[in-house]
Amino acid sequence: MKSTIAIIGAGNLGLSIASGLHQTGHTLVLTRRKTASLSSWSTKENVEVTSDNIQAVSKADIVIIAVQPSQCDRILRQIKPSLQKNCLVVCTAAGYQIEQLERVLGSDTLVYRAMPNTAISVQASMTLIASNEKGVSRLSEVEKLFAHVGETLAIEESQMQAATVLCASGIAFWLRLIRANTQGGVQLGFESEVALKIATQTAYGAARLLIESGNHPEAEIDRVTTPSGCTITGLNVMEHSGMSSAFIQGLTASFDKINEIKSTT
Repeated sequence: MKSTIAIIGAGNLGLSIASGLHQTGHTLVLTRRKTASLSSWSTKENVEVTSDNIQAVSKADIVIIAVQPSQCDRILRQIKPSLQKNCLVVCTAAGYQIEQLERVLGSDTLVYRAMPNTAISVQASMTLIASNEKGVSRLSEVEKLFAHVGETLAIEESQMQAATVLCASGIAFWLRLIRANTQGGVQLGFESEVALKIATQTAYGAARLLIESGNHPEAEIDRVTTPSGCTITGLNVMEHSGMSSAFIQGLTASFDKINEIKSTT
């Protein structure tokens, strides 16, 4: 059964979600204060563009709130009277908790927190989902929706802050590593476009090895390294330079920052 899905706040993340879901045949209603930036969407099949949040949610089976945390209270209060009965309300705002959603919408509303990443636009997101008590009965519907655009995992809300760092921010961290690999390839003599292609496919291959084999990363590393070889030499230089430590510190710094955001919303 196809649904009508309203995406409130069709910015970068909202449009990434829309790009993925558009391919599933659902009807999308996209909102943004200035709709001129959505002109390319207005001509697509099964897509409506509007600046009217109330109009958008009045016909929606599922409402995805894809705005900044500081905007959530205002927008939720605005749309609350127009939500359909048994509408699923999914919020992607980092640090905005289920308790805050319930405070505005009521604990009898089916509310969810979802944390996808921008790979949702190519149907390759890792989306983490948590629900309130009322929403547990239909959690599988939200999982199924996001399963159209990647992998999903239901977690406890207490894990959502860490999930945001590993999943949503994680895209940027991995892209930066690919960029570094590309720059290294240029240093070694490749044209930048060629180096990027090599780096990107190699990163994809590494991830796919782990996904399909189920092996620990070190098991796959052991298959590549040989005594006194070039791979172990390079790995040791990277580790001596703090590669793993810097990555972990970056994750924990992001985690501290998102908890700071949480405390101010």
